[in-house]
Amino acid sequence: MVLELVLAGQLSLSAPELPKLPPITREPQVTYLDRNGAVIGVRGGKHAPPVDVTKLPRHVPMAFVAIEDRRFYEHTGVDPRGIARALVKDLQKGRLAEGGSTITQQLARNLFPIGFDQTAERKAKELAYAVQLERTYTKYQILGLYLSRVNFGEGAYGLEAAARRYFNKAPAKLSIREAAMLAAIMKSPTNYSPVDNPQENAERTRLVLAAMAEAGVITEAQRQTALKQTPKVAKTSPTDAAQYFIDWIDGEVLRVTGKPRQDVIVETTLDLALERAAQDAAKTTVGKHAPQAQAAVVAIDGAGRVRALVGGTSHVSAPYNRAVDARRQAGSAWKPFVYLTALEQGRTPDMPVVDEPITIANWSPKNYDEGFLGPITLEQAVARSVNTVAARVADEVGRQNVAAVARRLGIVSTVNTDPAMALGTTLVSPLEMTQAYATFSNGGNRVQAYGIERIRSGGKVLFQKKPHVWQPVIANPALSDLNRMLRSVIKTGTGTRAAIPGYDLAGKTGTTSDYKDAWFCGYTGGFASCTWIGRDDAKPVGRMTGGAAPAEMWRTFMTTALKRVPVVPIPAGPAAPPPPPPQEPSVVPASNQTASAPAR
Repeated sequence: MVLELVLAGQLSLSAPELPKLPPITREPQVTYLDRNGAVIGVRGGKHAPPVDVTKLPRHVPMAFVAIEDRRFYEHTGVDPRGIARALVKDLQKGRLAEGGSTITQQLARNLFPIGFDQTAERKAKELAYAVQLERTYTKYQILGLYLSRVNFGEGAYGLEAAARRYFNKAPAKLSIREAAMLAAIMKSPTNYSPVDNPQENAERTRLVLAAMAEAGVITEAQRQTALKQTPKVAKTSPTDAAQYFIDWIDGEVLRVTGKPRQDVIVETTLDLALERAAQDAAKTTVGKHAPQAQAAVVAIDGAGRVRALVGGTSHVSAPYNRAVDARRQAGSAWKPFVYLTALEQGRTPDMPVVDEPITIANWSPKNYDEGFLGPITLEQAVARSVNTVAARVADEVGRQNVAAVARRLGIVSTVNTDPAMALGTTLVSPLEMTQAYATFSNGGNRVQAYGIERIRSGGKVLFQKKPHVWQPVIANPALSDLNRMLRSVIKTGTGTRAAIPGYDLAGKTGTTSDYKDAWFCGYTGGFASCTWIGRDDAKPVGRMTGGAAPAEMWRTFMTTALKRVPVVPIPAGPAAPPPPPPQEPSVVPASNQTASAPAR
């Protein structure tokens, strides 16, 4: 009956009673924003809210109308001419096809459980629902629903997601050419993808532009201009790097919201530009020095706000979050905890020490460079990353005390206390190492890394981060002396490749003796970051040291970061109050640990 009415041109808004529309449902979405309000990711439901086409430039929605359904504003849900043409072709081919579908019909298939069987019964139901949609909603509403639901490929559903995926911009910012390129995808998201099939997409885009000009949406001059343009298409999602950060905080969001019934907005601490810079630095450095390896980068400001968190070179191909979930030996990047313990017990950077053979509990550490330096100062031992001195100092000040200091500064992993712990055999994550180094950057105040500023939904604030309360945990002169020694690492020691002229920087290299892990952790005033390189299978990465590729990666990232954060000297810290009593650390007896002495 429905098909007969269509072919007779009688199926319209005044047609006989038709089946009622099923309810239109949409799973709520959780949208994550960076600190500047840029969208960094969407979790939860697949479909966004309906697009408000009245707020878009006319060429954006009309690109889809021109190529998909030129008579959209004239028909009442179905186009008898289009259906007739399609049926003629079907009869010629001896089968039913999908040709002749209007935008409203396509929307009906997306909204309701009609199925995709090539049968007359299914087609009739689709047509009936299309007419009912036209009876219930305005053309703008139908077009807005359509644009929020269609599949653009590459995991992008809806115009908002597609514009950001391919062009890294909001739909309202799309050019004529870009809008036409997205409309070209509708014929087949796989075959006309501007990423995987750019030539096919370009050919289809020319047809879209011609249809737009023929329909009067654009002028011939605008069509010619658009044909000459070659918009930059993102090969991977511009927010790919941010997915590591979202993975980290997503569980906390769900604990606040439960199963959301409305859309949720999460305002975060992340700086998307820094996140991209971190992933670019990781990908470039690993590709240059260790193609078989992976990398992590974490950056935290002095108040604990995580500004960048990258857990691998690509979230698409390597989603495991090494910045948060990996536990690796810190190597000599651990030594600042040893030397801070010594400084708090009265030692000074100028104190004489001796680099010479030493044996502690049947363990004899060796230096990265063969031989021994003999008499040197404590500061020189730090700058040159001398293992024998670090091992002796830890033994003298008490490894239990070193563990307590590490815990006080934000190390949350279990700390072992065997003799080799002085050289970084404790397994830690890049996130907690950066958290600890951020304490050096802010004048000695405890840092608790966090990523969520506010969560809101339905006009209500579900969570608001409380104002930061400064808690001093390192006093002077120990802090100033430690900063002095760690500056020397970059100026004259193992970390010279991390140097950036004109900035007050300090840090420490870290390498395990078997070359499985290489680190560089450093800071400036109010901003700290750590880089790590290693293999997921824990095999050696050549003879890579923390002063090589990780220091280079750190410098590359920090060169961008220093342009986006306040540039201030490393603060000296408090003058008088001693640190609070340390909490009892979690320790592991030496017998339960495998000593693996780091190199430098």
